[in-house]
Amino acid sequence: MNKLVILRGPSGSGKSSVAKELREGSKNKVAIIDQDYLRRIVLKEKDLPNSINPKLILRVSQFALDNGYNVIVEGILYSAHYGAMFDELLKYHPKENYVYYFDISLGETLKRHITRDKFSEFGEKEMRQWYVDKDLLGTRDESIISESLSKGQIVKRILRETGL
Repeated sequence: MNKLVILRGPSGSGKSSVAKELREGSKNKVAIIDQDYLRRIVLKEKDLPNSINPKLILRVSQFALDNGYNVIVEGILYSAHYGAMFDELLKYHPKENYVYYFDISLGETLKRHITRDKFSEFGEKEMRQWYVDKDLLGTRDESIISESLSKGQIVKRILRETGL
């Protein structure tokens, strides 16, 4: 059975970088469903309650799973905006699901943001507005990724736990 891996957490916490390395480290087909790409580029939509981008994330994830891909869904993915979508996705794909929350402090996300390509797109003000501390989904077996772990340690852990 294909695997569904969910990487959630604050902006600048390392989710996108980890997703790319997971795909590179996998021997299997892996589709990355990037919230920012679908929301900002495809739909040019703000991340507001009752937006349509959760439906697009759901459908693209289902399509990739149905066509033999392991799927990584990654983004801030606020529980208030995306919780119902994740409930539906986890019911649709009831086994081999791995949910990770990057528990990274605001100070650390600001430090990491300086090193990103996106640094010129938005700054500290936006990062502070978007930050929600401990925004857990509350799903069964949700795993916490600590800010003390390096990107390499996170990738090794997730590869080991998921078997990607």
